[in-house]
Amino acid sequence: MDYYIIIPAHNEAQFITRTLHSVEEQTLLPKKLVVVNDNSTDNTPEIVTGFVAKHPWAEIINNTDTPSEHLPGGKVVRAFYKGLNTLDNNYDFIVKMDADVILPSDYFATIADTFRNDDTIGIAGGLVHIQQDDHWTYEAIADKNHVRGPVKAYSKTCFEKIGGLRPAIGWDTADTLLAKYHGFRIYTDHNLKIKHLRPTGGSYTQKARRLQGQAMYTMRYGLLITFIASAKTAWRQKKWSTLGYNLRGYFSARKQGIPFLVTEKEGRFIRKYRWQGILKKLGL
Repeated sequence: MDYYIIIPAHNEAQFITRTLHSVEEQTLLPKKLVVVNDNSTDNTPEIVTGFVAKHPWAEIINNTDTPSEHLPGGKVVRAFYKGLNTLDNNYDFIVKMDADVILPSDYFATIADTFRNDDTIGIAGGLVHIQQDDHWTYEAIADKNHVRGPVKAYSKTCFEKIGGLRPAIGWDTADTLLAKYHGFRIYTDHNLKIKHLRPTGGSYTQKARRLQGQAMYTMRYGLLITFIASAKTAWRQKKWSTLGYNLRGYFSARKQGIPFLVTEKEGRFIRKYRWQGILKKLGL
């Protein structure tokens, strides 16, 4: 199967060499790898340029149209589209990948088999792990049935059905919910261990943390589901400040009237789906 990888990269000089090496070592190489240097101020572009010179299937795009501040969400997706717009439509699946991960060498061969063997699967990936002391452990900020943003593969059909990625915080939850809305399944292969070199949120500012609550508002969760989801995340992270940040972000977004990411009909589906998950876990 043919696939493309797009890596938005902002000041990733510390990690990106290892990420690119893990792509280079894949048993199934991509048709094209595009690294979007997103206004980096370190030597990220020099590292990527050196890699591109040795690999005809790799390319670098320099994007200087975005702020230098690191923010989750819209900035990353806009950089992703800078890369996507350089590619043709002849692929079987497409990958949004971070610049601070290491993959097992059979990662994309396994993902290709997943899509080839089951066309109801729309999004696929492995499990994200972080290093704690001398071992790698699952990064428990999401359910294990959720494919995380650091390495996310979409079948071409699913990507087109959901209308691509939303350029806003919450994109990597909205895509999953919209895939389910369109009848696709999400698949996580627990045997594929993704090594995340920088724990999620480690470089987030308070502003970035409040954006998580904004995302829940724009996905039409409603206040009660937002509270439950935020409390669950805070409990997982053992950081109760997360609950406060999320609620402030939610109320701020509501006050400002920030546009929703999904339609009313999609919002009703999302709330129903979320309630079903909550009640199931409560044994109801």
